[in-house]
Amino acid sequence: MKPINVCIIGAGQFSQCFVPLYQAHPLVGEVSLCEVLPERLKAEAGRLGVARRFTRYADVLAARDIDAVALFTQRWAHAPMALEALNAGKHVYSAVPAATTLDELHALTEAVQRTGLTYMMGETSLYYGSRLFMKEKWDAGAFGHFVYGEGEYYHNMTHGFYEAFQYSGGKDWKQTASYPPMLYPTHSLSMILSVTGARATKVACLGYTDRHDDGVFRADVSQWRNTFSNQTALMRTSDGGMLRVNEFRRLGQSGGRSVRGSLYGTEGAFEEQTNGALWTNRDMDGAEDVEPRLHCKGVHSHEQWEAVKVDVALKGEFTSGFAPVHQKHRGRLPAAYKTQPNGHEGSHQFLTDDFVTAVCRGQLPSCSVWDAARYNAPGIVAHASSLREGEWLDIPDFGSPMQ
Repeated sequence: MKPINVCIIGAGQFSQCFVPLYQAHPLVGEVSLCEVLPERLKAEAGRLGVARRFTRYADVLAARDIDAVALFTQRWAHAPMALEALNAGKHVYSAVPAATTLDELHALTEAVQRTGLTYMMGETSLYYGSRLFMKEKWDAGAFGHFVYGEGEYYHNMTHGFYEAFQYSGGKDWKQTASYPPMLYPTHSLSMILSVTGARATKVACLGYTDRHDDGVFRADVSQWRNTFSNQTALMRTSDGGMLRVNEFRRLGQSGGRSVRGSLYGTEGAFEEQTNGALWTNRDMDGAEDVEPRLHCKGVHSHEQWEAVKVDVALKGEFTSGFAPVHQKHRGRLPAAYKTQPNGHEGSHQFLTDDFVTAVCRGQLPSCSVWDAARYNAPGIVAHASSLREGEWLDIPDFGSPMQ
């Protein structure tokens, strides 16, 4: 297979974790970096050993020898930039979320179908130990029929978010720190929908009007006029089940997993909490503690990581190793990754390899544009429901690559 040339878009905190992985992958040739802030570009490209540098995205898209872009820009910019890249003939890896509007999701699915190019959303939750465990049980039929699921992303603003938004947003960071929680739903939704294969068909959502005095979630400050720091949604799923999603940015909880899922079927159930996980079925007397199989340990240190400017509160998420449940999947990773960094519950290495191999082999990636739509659309509609105080709204079906 011919190696591809990849340009990383954005030299922020998250992209810095992936540059070494693209550089080390045997199916990647040249890795370049694009950043609109010249001083940041010079510093990070120099530290990461990136020779080819861009300050204009248009120049990246015009470069005929660049095969793919990896988008690590601000979350509301992902869809427009992905569409530009696809229309310019580039494959696309996008950090989450894929889009912030339904129109953007329609445009993305249309562009991928029209161009035949690879698009992948880098959903970290797909490789969390709990999700892998649930998928194993599901594929074995141990859950029975799906009844109810819970997906949640609990991330307090004080847990490194202030610093992250200041780093990316500059002096006007509060305008974008108020990003509506339900427009960032993919961690929660993928934990359940990627296991069952169903989609959410309708939703009712309520929002919690923020009371903190930091001036973030204020209508006169927010780019989205958003006042909700927490949102809770109840959804019907296409297999007849029920799904509850919590997206909380202000709560009295810290430590442990910020993303987690629980799934209940007619034959078995999996329950996950901050620092524990249990499996049970209707024939068992008690529950099995499966946390030891899911807990990540062992971190590959890397000299390039030491200078990554991530708040100490977030550093654990950016440097996680692997869990025992990952072992059966690690054999397909490049040998060079054994000395490379990893993060977010063991997901970074798998996601990078998924995208590169999908492009080189011309196959669907682990999180295609149609998967991304299934994980994004329910949150977009949920936010609209919360503005109507919980009105039930239908969620559109974006289809599948087989249609």
